[in-house]
Amino acid sequence: MAVWLQAGLWGLLAGGALVIGAAAAWFLAVPRGVVAGIMAFGAGVLISALAFDLVDEAETTGGLMPTVIGFLGGAGVYVAANVVLARRGGRHRKRSQDQQPSEAEQRGSGAAIAVGALLDGIPESVVLGLSLLSGQGIGVAVLVAIFISNLPEGLSSAAGMKRSGRPASYVFGVWVAIAVASGLAGLLGVLLLDGASPATVAVITAVAAGAILAMIADTMIPEAFERTQLYTGLIATIGFITAFTVERLG
Repeated sequence: MAVWLQAGLWGLLAGGALVIGAAAAWFLAVPRGVVAGIMAFGAGVLISALAFDLVDEAETTGGLMPTVIGFLGGAGVYVAANVVLARRGGRHRKRSQDQQPSEAEQRGSGAAIAVGALLDGIPESVVLGLSLLSGQGIGVAVLVAIFISNLPEGLSSAAGMKRSGRPASYVFGVWVAIAVASGLAGLLGVLLLDGASPATVAVITAVAAGAILAMIADTMIPEAFERTQLYTGLIATIGFITAFTVERLG
């Protein structure tokens, strides 16, 4: 199977976790504390993948300076885009309680939430595709980290959408579209960067990693702390060491 097609399918699989999480939130009465706990665990998992896979790999293949520039640039771009979306109603897109505004409360908030969710998911899919360019197959630790973190993201955000009065057609339309977009992002990442220099791949990987870390701090940890509070750090630590163990055993 062509590498670009593999990248697309792996991205679609990782994005599909968002749909699974959304379905759980829509059809099951998942306690908010459970959602928050899974969110904290997912944050720890992603941080581990960033530290021991993405940033480390970027620095090893492309050098320290491209990695630093890409990492800071990715975080900066993500935060700038997030500020714009927050002003249009997308600030609380991952919150499971009553923070998300309805369309009646803030016109255009539905679109902002959808675009924000897409903004959160694209960097993850890009790094999945880039992991295939090494010729060593999919980065299992990164795939597991993204899949685990996407479950509570979809669950929490869909719960918030439901509470704000958005219909099932909107909720599942958003998450299915983002799952498909995740597959396309992984596919395009491979097609566009196949044959690129190690420094270029390192910069792009670092850009995605910086964006993911900014997303964790801006959206995942606040939702987790809302309910788990003093236990957030412990749960995130368990997620971190779990992902680290998977990476070392893989």
